[in-house]
Amino acid sequence: MAPTPLPLEQMPGANAGYLPAGQEGGPRINTMSMSVLIDFIIQRTYHELMVLAELLPRKTDMERKVEIYAYAARTRHLFTRLNALVKWGNSVSKVDKSSQIMSFLDKQNMLFVETADMLARMSRETLVRARLPNFHIPAAVEVLTTGTYNRLPTCIRERIVPPDAITPAEKRQTLLRLNQVIQHRLVTGKLLPQMREFRIRNGRVTFEVKHEFSVALTVMGDSPTVPWRLLDIDVLVEDKETGDGKSLVHPLQVNYIHQLIQARLVENPNALSEVYNCLHYFCQSLQLEVLYTQTLRLNYERLDDNNINVEEYVPGVKLTVSYWRDLKSELGYRLTVQSDPSEIGRPLVVIHVPSLGAKESAEVADRAVRSEHLSMERLIVHTVYIRSVSRLSDLKLEFQAFLKDVDFNLQGTPAILTVPVLSPCLRAEQIHITIDTHTGMFRCHVPKHLDCPITDEMQESLNTDRSKLPGLLSELRYWITHRRCEKTLQHLPATATETLPFLTQPEQELLQSGRHKIYVKLHRHPNIILVVQLKEKSAMPNEMEYTFHLGFVVFQKDENDVIDDSAKQLVSIVAQPPSDVPKLYTKLMRLIEFDTFVATHGPGTEVDEVSPHKRKSNGDILAPPAKQQKTIFPAYFIPELAHVVAMCDEKIPFLNLAQTLSKFRIPHSGLQVEANATSLVLKILALPKPGSNQAAGANGEQKTTTASSTSSALPKIESHVWDDLMRRVLSISVRSQTNKNSQVRIWVVEFVFYSTPLQSTHQKELGSRRTVNLTYEQANHDFSKTVEDLLNDWSKIVYLYTLVYDFAEQLRNKRLSLGDMLVVKSYTYANLLIGYGPKKEVTCNIYWSVQSHGFRLTFVGGISAVNAHSMMRDQLAQHLNQQHSLTTIAHILHETYNPMSSIAKLPVLPLLGIPRPQVPVLSFCMLPQSPCLMRLTYQAVYCLELRFRANRLVSIRDGASSRFERNVIEEFTPIQGLKAFLSKYVDESAVYRGRAPHDDDNPLSPMGLEDNFGGPNSVAGVSAGGSSPFLSAGMRGPQSPRDSGLRFPAPHTPPSSSNPHTPASPHPSSSGGGASGAQSHANFNLTSPPAPHMPHPSPGGLMPSSPLNPQPSPHMVHSPGPNTLYMQSHQDSPFTAMSPANNNWPGSPSMPRPSPRPGQSPEHKSTGGGGPGVGVSGADRSGTRGTLNRPWAGAVPTLLTHEALETLCRPSPHPNKDINVADMSPLERFLGCVYMRRQLHRNIQSEETLTALNSTEPGVVLFKVDGLQCQVMLNQLHMQSLHLKVTQLPPMPDKPTFQLSPDDLLVIEQFFDTRVAAPPYRPNSLHSICRLLNLPGHVLKDFVQIMRLELKPELGGDQLKWTVQMCMRMSPSAMPIVPIGNACVVLGRMKILFFLHITRIPYNGKDWKDSPSLVLPIVHDIASNLTQVAERREQVQSPLMAAASTLLRGFADYGVQQNRCSLFPAITELLTNLAVDQPAPPPNQAIGPPVGLGGVVGVGVGVGVGVGVGVVGASPNTMMPMQQLQPQVGHGPQLGPNPGGPQ
Repeated sequence: MAPTPLPLEQMPGANAGYLPAGQEGGPRINTMSMSVLIDFIIQRTYHELMVLAELLPRKTDMERKVEIYAYAARTRHLFTRLNALVKWGNSVSKVDKSSQIMSFLDKQNMLFVETADMLARMSRETLVRARLPNFHIPAAVEVLTTGTYNRLPTCIRERIVPPDAITPAEKRQTLLRLNQVIQHRLVTGKLLPQMREFRIRNGRVTFEVKHEFSVALTVMGDSPTVPWRLLDIDVLVEDKETGDGKSLVHPLQVNYIHQLIQARLVENPNALSEVYNCLHYFCQSLQLEVLYTQTLRLNYERLDDNNINVEEYVPGVKLTVSYWRDLKSELGYRLTVQSDPSEIGRPLVVIHVPSLGAKESAEVADRAVRSEHLSMERLIVHTVYIRSVSRLSDLKLEFQAFLKDVDFNLQGTPAILTVPVLSPCLRAEQIHITIDTHTGMFRCHVPKHLDCPITDEMQESLNTDRSKLPGLLSELRYWITHRRCEKTLQHLPATATETLPFLTQPEQELLQSGRHKIYVKLHRHPNIILVVQLKEKSAMPNEMEYTFHLGFVVFQKDENDVIDDSAKQLVSIVAQPPSDVPKLYTKLMRLIEFDTFVATHGPGTEVDEVSPHKRKSNGDILAPPAKQQKTIFPAYFIPELAHVVAMCDEKIPFLNLAQTLSKFRIPHSGLQVEANATSLVLKILALPKPGSNQAAGANGEQKTTTASSTSSALPKIESHVWDDLMRRVLSISVRSQTNKNSQVRIWVVEFVFYSTPLQSTHQKELGSRRTVNLTYEQANHDFSKTVEDLLNDWSKIVYLYTLVYDFAEQLRNKRLSLGDMLVVKSYTYANLLIGYGPKKEVTCNIYWSVQSHGFRLTFVGGISAVNAHSMMRDQLAQHLNQQHSLTTIAHILHETYNPMSSIAKLPVLPLLGIPRPQVPVLSFCMLPQSPCLMRLTYQAVYCLELRFRANRLVSIRDGASSRFERNVIEEFTPIQGLKAFLSKYVDESAVYRGRAPHDDDNPLSPMGLEDNFGGPNSVAGVSAGGSSPFLSAGMRGPQSPRDSGLRFPAPHTPPSSSNPHTPASPHPSSSGGGASGAQSHANFNLTSPPAPHMPHPSPGGLMPSSPLNPQPSPHMVHSPGPNTLYMQSHQDSPFTAMSPANNNWPGSPSMPRPSPRPGQSPEHKSTGGGGPGVGVSGADRSGTRGTLNRPWAGAVPTLLTHEALETLCRPSPHPNKDINVADMSPLERFLGCVYMRRQLHRNIQSEETLTALNSTEPGVVLFKVDGLQCQVMLNQLHMQSLHLKVTQLPPMPDKPTFQLSPDDLLVIEQFFDTRVAAPPYRPNSLHSICRLLNLPGHVLKDFVQIMRLELKPELGGDQLKWTVQMCMRMSPSAMPIVPIGNACVVLGRMKILFFLHITRIPYNGKDWKDSPSLVLPIVHDIASNLTQVAERREQVQSPLMAAASTLLRGFADYGVQQNRCSLFPAITELLTNLAVDQPAPPPNQAIGPPVGLGGVVGVGVGVGVGVGVGVVGASPNTMMPMQQLQPQVGHGPQLGPNPGGPQ
């Protein structure tokens, strides 16, 4: 724990008072300056924070939190006190004045008291014994009158007061006289030459001998007989290396020498010579001793006896040291330091063996001995340097004997001899020869190549046999050249090597082993090597000549490996395939020699301008070396090698590609160099027409570019279109580039076109020159594949051009109004990008796909809109591949944009709880069948079939009804009331305007009603010559309104009743079924007439497979809906049966079926022969309500406008204002209500307690329970909500029943409408409400009271503290008694288990979001009339749930009334008296088990999403659609002050 700091009152200096001004004599006051106090507080806070920062990391998390909290509380308390003190300080002036007045009065009082005390003490103690002394009157009178006192004793003056000093003038006169005396004596006496340097000053003479001693003398008088007086001796000998800055002579030794010399100066005629001789001998001995000591320490610490050794040392005489003891010599190498007998002063001199010159020897002595820095190490180092220079000079002469015109350089310390081996040569590439200072042996190395193996041999040759030097220099020259080659190639895609793994050595002399060659492996071309031959020039051995050979090799695993003939070609096109056994050996197939001059002097080549490597004439060879070394390029860079390697690396791929183009019979102009030598280029003269058999494969055989199965579907390339494209092609160029990101070589094929037939709005496509760049990788060495890819990309350009050529003409035709439908945003010959839609912001990209051998479409949405056509891109692509018309696609995209955008607004999210809680089911699933046919499935139960028609119309029918037979598709259920629901959105005027004028007299057949795009592979518009329904307004086909494109002659062969898949046989003869005999042409109808018992005529939009109509299965090109991944992962899902790829879907267009005879359309009015096959149009308002609600009525298509479809699919508020949920589309609400009604009907049939009743009205579910009759129906006004009508049955005579009031029945109906049958539609909520209705009447009465309290919380008054909600489904946050999502009302053994969600009503200004909530499991025992909280032993209850359980148990003991159900009173007691004892948790944190929205939202109606606002710990309901998870403020019934509070 951090140390607790002292309070500020106890800190040092805190109580150090100060005295106010004017009160220095008063008592100290315990005060402190405010600035000091603030400073103390800040320092203390900072100190505590630093202590915490150091100590907290070593503590646990809880201890850290405690320490931080204690620190924060302590600091806050301290600064609070400071704040109070500062506020008090604003009014402290009056207090200060009062304090000063009181202090002043206290001081005066204290002075008076002290004065009285002092006077009393003096009178009582001091003055009692006070006496006056006998004063010395004479002395006093003398002092006071004269100011002096002359009566002191004289001894004091004599002994204490010193005599007067001489004056400065007298001092100067005396010293000047003494200088004259000394000068006279020196002139008249004998003086040695070594003592000629002296100076006379201040009465003394100082003699100094450099590097030895300095001595000061004087005389004590001017008499000639007065001896010299020795004043000072200073020894100048120092040891700066081992002396550690201390004096070498002890002061006692100096005193002894001083006394000795002084004694010899008395009565000595040559006194000065005696001084010099004594001190000189002593200093020379000291110098020798210093050198000897340094030598011993140097030998001990840094060198050994083999390097340096003391051979002889005579103290005071000489010192002999030997060095270079490993070097074999007769005399050896040594030096001797001794006195020089030839000079007068006998100074120290150095004698060398073998002898050096006098000049060098004197230089050594002056540097090492006769200097201020006396050092044996400097003496040896300088001696070794002079010896090294001498030996290297001799070696230089030997090199000059066989190396002519080469600059040798001998310089540096230590001395280094540099020998260049190449010309030009960097200093780092020269041989650096030096001498080892320790051993005297030669050392050599090349600084740039320290790992050179030849330097060791050369070093051995320098020290032993120097006759090998010329050969070793030649080897080193080759070796360095190899390294130069490697350095040159380090940034090129090649690797230099000296050997290759040959199984058998080649016979060529060039490839024999040795350093005269080097192999260069090209990384991008493993089968090709470059052999570089190296040769020394005869006249200039330091210069190299380079010869290049190109070799073709193959790889073998052993000698028996068979070599393919393709490997023997000049250029290998395809790399050898990899084998299991690696091929490690190389075999040379061919070797071609390059002409170096031709190879390096091509167009744009600047190699010949490089001066060091240009070809020289004979006169230039003898040029001086300085001229040859002038270069602006590094010497290690070989331009010829770099150029040849780059040339091979660049040209070999082009040669391979050119050879491959020739194999494919594609004419080209060969490899060329572009202008200004920018790059290499290969011009292709022409490319073949796609689909032709002119392209040959790499093996020489004829090869087609398209598969036989798809050749018939390829677009036909007209000759005039091909000629126009060829006229636009200006050039086709192939270049090679490097990708900047991946550093991979790629082919860039540039197509240059002249303009385009289709002008676009793109800024970069406004000029006349259009370029298309295609890239291909070179890494695979498969040039055949590269050419095939090029041809495939060329086919993309050609096939797209065939569409664009025709489309451009139609786009320029203003009568077709294509310019109003779309805009061409970009056309790059490979892609066509068109924009369409209201703002032309959604785009469609059209291109040719080589893999699928057809056109592909990609759709991209805009800024403010999505592109819904992406869900049927495969169907549109297949239609384009069949029709080969961009105009048709443009009309389809334009006409279907609005309905597809409307359909895209439907939710496609998976939902839980339908039909099982744990199995997700898609809400809506879009299954495109063709460009104009779409199937919509809802929750894998219902299916809608939508057909897009011209004039902004859409036909909708029930997809559960089969088109080909009477049966209903097993996977889906008919939608009851669909026709009536759709009829509310029919615009009769729009439908009437959309019909052609002739349709009044000739009503449309099913083929006319439902366009000729019957399925993905419908051939009605292809082979029959029919046109798209969207072209009817502006572009009719050549046929008449009644041509075969709209109607087909009816076949004669009836269908087989046992096998609907049996194809009908064609009959060319016509019948009288409303078709003329003149229509019996090549377009035969292959369908069979409908059976007479079919309830309605099914439009024949699909053509079955037949011998005359071969077509693939539609599911091969079908685009699966958004549930594809789900169907793959859940094989037991109902989506597997719904997939078009499943063969067991009898109603799917994937299975061709016989089409009924187009005899009567749903709009056709009966003329007397009307049977069950006559239907009613969606626009025909003459039909009765019963007809609209028939089960088969939905199978008849209903025509709606685009605006009506948008209204159906666009989310909108619920028509019932009491149901507050997220916006939902009317179609989803209708289907949800129909689904709930269907589930209710199934529940009634499965539950024994519910009795189903027959209803005369269609779409009404009628059932009864004990004493109640219930009727569930759709709201006929808008058909988007379910309503419950409950009536009380008359009591049975033998069985009395509990009667509910009309108000109670109304509450049940309202609760069903707003909490059960409302979005989100969950069938398990119906189970709960049905079980509640089946309860005994007195128990149901109490449940009705709870429902009333939930619907109207204000009825509880002010005494209720909690709001209540009944859960219809199990919430994930509740106690796991019932599986999540199931019905949470359970009956059994006379007990009822249900769940209530209670929320605390806010108080004291709190908000609903801060209120705690809880889901309580309640059990009511009907037999014992007890209500209590359900508990589980293995689960720990929260305190709030335990309090509720205790409260209900207490109520059961004391509050239950007899003959009355205790359910509602117990709940009222709980809502009134349940108190939250513990502190309320923070928002969104549950008390006890987390409370979720699952059980609450599962109630079903207006609670919806709004409950999430006030629920603490609410988690998203997994059974709730994701678009309903956002809080809706203001939704839901009024619960307290917050309308969006918990429900």
